[in-house]
Amino acid sequence: MNEQPGSQQLPGSGPISDRVYVWLRQRILAGDIKPGELIDEKNIGARFSVSRTPVREAVKRLSDEHLVDVVAQSATRAATLDKHAIHEAYLIRRALEMESAGQAAKAMSQQHTDTLADIIERHVRTIAQKKYVKALEIDDEFHAYIAGISGLHRLWRTVEISKAQLDRCRHIMLPKFGEAETTIEQHRLVLRALNTNEEERSRNAMRDHLDIAYRSTQTMLNELLSEPELSSPQTRKSGGRSRKS
Repeated sequence: MNEQPGSQQLPGSGPISDRVYVWLRQRILAGDIKPGELIDEKNIGARFSVSRTPVREAVKRLSDEHLVDVVAQSATRAATLDKHAIHEAYLIRRALEMESAGQAAKAMSQQHTDTLADIIERHVRTIAQKKYVKALEIDDEFHAYIAGISGLHRLWRTVEISKAQLDRCRHIMLPKFGEAETTIEQHRLVLRALNTNEEERSRNAMRDHLDIAYRSTQTMLNELLSEPELSSPQTRKSGGRSRKS
């Protein structure tokens, strides 16, 4: 993790440990911090002029989400891409979001339809502008809104945490030709199913959407994990070369 210490401002508001957590989590998910890359807690503290305590608290939360590997008295690294962990995340997400869609179908109103349609159109515009990070945020907004129709906010929070492993893959895949367009078309099919107020049809539409996305993820993973630098831990030092641990 090649950072320059300084008095930079942490983004956001609230407790420092929460802000460090959000900043570090976003960088890992977006691939700014590569799988296996060394995370220098002291450097992060110096970068934002904060003590080591909130940085350690943030790293502990990321470790609980399996986004960071902490080896006592040794090093802290961004977790490597793990096919089993990604598959498990997919299974959790699919089960919860199928139920989310089924529950939402029973409560759909014209306002819900209009809001979801607006989210899809904003997604289309953002992709056309090649703002891929923002597009992923809008993608999540679509799914979070469906959960919110039935007041299932804790369900979405569980999905949000468990899908972190999938999100790392999504950031890599989105610029690929056709991936975003497929997602948008699948969202339209989910909305069409929700508008029927049929629980089973809506569950199936969400299942199909997530299954298609996961098949693309599997293809991408098979390609990525054939690259040694992404399939085994690395130690990176500021200004220096990487070496396998």
